[in-house]
Amino acid sequence: MNLSYFISKRIRTAQTGSFSSTIHKVAVGSIAIGLAAAIVSFLIMRGFQSAVKERVYGFSNHLLITKFTMNNGVAEQPFDFKIDLYQHPKKFPFIEHIQEYAHKPGLIKTEDEVMGIVFKGVGRSFNLPAFQENMVEGKFLAFPDSGYSHDIVISRVIANKIKVKVGDAIILHFFQNPPRYRKLKIVGIYETNLSDYFDSKIIIGDLRMVQQLNGWSANEAGGLEVLIDFSFFNSFRLWKEDVEAYWSAISERVINNPEETHKIERTAVALWSYKFDYDQTVLDKVEREIGESMDYDLNIETVRDKYIQVFEWLDLVKRQVRILLGIILIVVSVNMISVILILVMERIPMVGLLKAMGAQNKLVRSVFIYNGMSLIVQGLWYGNAIGLGLCFLQYKFQLIKLNAHDYYMCYVPVEWSWSTVTVLNLVVFIVVSLVLLLPTRFIARIQPVQAIRFD
Repeated sequence: MNLSYFISKRIRTAQTGSFSSTIHKVAVGSIAIGLAAAIVSFLIMRGFQSAVKERVYGFSNHLLITKFTMNNGVAEQPFDFKIDLYQHPKKFPFIEHIQEYAHKPGLIKTEDEVMGIVFKGVGRSFNLPAFQENMVEGKFLAFPDSGYSHDIVISRVIANKIKVKVGDAIILHFFQNPPRYRKLKIVGIYETNLSDYFDSKIIIGDLRMVQQLNGWSANEAGGLEVLIDFSFFNSFRLWKEDVEAYWSAISERVINNPEETHKIERTAVALWSYKFDYDQTVLDKVEREIGESMDYDLNIETVRDKYIQVFEWLDLVKRQVRILLGIILIVVSVNMISVILILVMERIPMVGLLKAMGAQNKLVRSVFIYNGMSLIVQGLWYGNAIGLGLCFLQYKFQLIKLNAHDYYMCYVPVEWSWSTVTVLNLVVFIVVSLVLLLPTRFIARIQPVQAIRFD
């Protein structure tokens, strides 16, 4: 048996009920609370990001294809949407669904309210299963065999503003020359809680009504929405390709650049700034592949680029959680340094005796390192139990509620990610274990004679 491990085990058993025992509990408690806070923060962050992304993707899918134009208006320029991508989507195995749409600005006028809206026309290809979770009342519109549907689905925000409910009829006025209006029936109400982007202005109806109002043919639409199957891509392979491309760019701009005078500093800054966003990498890759197959008069953009404020905000949330993890690691590390120093001071006579018997500094340091690592393992065990337990309670019973208009959801979401939990455990264990090397350096300064007489 390893001698230093044997001694460490014996002194842990012998100090039950002593002052060292209290110090051990403090160390274990600090690690447990720190890890639990990190697990709760990261799983809530992932749940929050996934919930917001799913709402955005469920409403607008992943890619938007429109006719290229310099006009920044709401209404798109029409084009024949039955392009090769639409008719033969299997050429791209990562495409899960594709659907046509068109937007048209309008106005709702009631006895008490006048508000501007955007009418989103959709067709039979509309991906209802992905949108269904946003429906809170009624049903989705039905498409007749001929003509166009007079049914519409409005948001709860609009319904509350104009004081209508499912089954009521409203009149929509459309901006065109000459102005036109249509009397439509509300058959359903949706709610995404993304009021700034959808709920405060979007009304969903039949695409054929937009075609009829604009004088378009049955094959014309304002754009196509493409839903991507992310499971088609290998995350490790994408990460490897991204790292290779990033390193190649650093080599070209910094390392192999003869005009660069601060190569080490610039390389270190570039490596520190690197981040891998799986969703963004997949969408960029898909955007390039699909874009190469389309005509030059068509424009393709990702939903992340269209609603960049939402995704930048989500990135900011991720950055704040990482800062929190850094603070937790600093607090736990400082606490462990204090604990080990106290344990060493309490065991100075034992250290002197071991040195007098010929023990090297390495062996004596290993005794306290093993002792510290034992505390870390105990702290990790309790931390996982507390953190995962709290997340389970929130996931199962949704105990903590939120203001949906401010946070885009009515409760704190939790997304299970065992890889994230594993990485957090490894990071805490490795960082705090390395920190143990600092206080144990004090052992090298202890003289055997003075240590044995130490009181």
